[in-house]
Amino acid sequence: MEPEVFEEWMMTILVTVLIGFMCFIVWDLAKKSKAGRFGTMILFGVLGLGVLAFVIKSVVIAYLEQHP
Repeated sequence: MEPEVFEEWMMTILVTVLIGFMCFIVWDLAKKSKAGRFGTMILFGVLGLGVLAFVIKSVVIAYLEQHP
């Protein structure tokens, strides 16, 4: 297996695991701080914007690579 392919697979897998772990941390934080539904939605919404930005960046890069 080429190192570039391995790096791409590991980046995808490990970032997915990291995002899942971050979701657990946010959920646990909301639960322990008794944030309620609205507070939990705000926490997931604001902190989820970082994840959304990463996904959008990946999509834009893939698009630009296909359409030079």
